[in-house]
Amino acid sequence: MPAWLAILLVMLLVLPALNPGRQDFAWFLRLRRPRWLSFERWIPLIWLLIYGCFYASALICWQTVAQPPLMAGYLVLVVLVQSYTLVICRSRRLRNGTVIGLLGWLWGLLLALTVHSQAPGAAHLLLPYLLWSPVGTWVTWQMEALNP
Repeated sequence: MPAWLAILLVMLLVLPALNPGRQDFAWFLRLRRPRWLSFERWIPLIWLLIYGCFYASALICWQTVAQPPLMAGYLVLVVLVQSYTLVICRSRRLRNGTVIGLLGWLWGLLLALTVHSQAPGAAHLLLPYLLWSPVGTWVTWQMEALNP
C-alpha cells in the first residue's frame, strides 16, 4: 500500500472514531463562549487546514525518512488533537480540554523539533497547528470561567 494511502486511511479511521456522540456534542455547543470569539464559524475550516497540514507533513516525513517511530509520533499527535472535544464532552469538564490542548501542543512542538533536522518541510507544516493550538486552549480556559 502506498504511503499516501496508508496515512490517509489511518487518519480517516482515527478522526471519526474519536468524535463525541451527537448528544455529547450538543452539550458542548450549548456552553457559553467568550464574547470576543467572533470567528467561531471559521474554526471547522481552520481545523480542516490543520489536518491537511498534518497529512502533508506525515507524507513528506515518510518519503524523506521512513521511520516508523516518527509515524507513530504523528499518530499520537492526531489522537491527542482529536480527543480534545471527546474528552471534554465525556467528562463534562473544560479543564480536561485545557490539559489535552496543552499536551497536544507540547507533543506537536516535540514532533516538529524532532522532524526538523531530517525533513524541514514536514516540520514547517506543523506550524499552523502550533500557532492555532494555543488559541484553542486559551478559548477553552476562558470558557471554564463562563461555565462553572
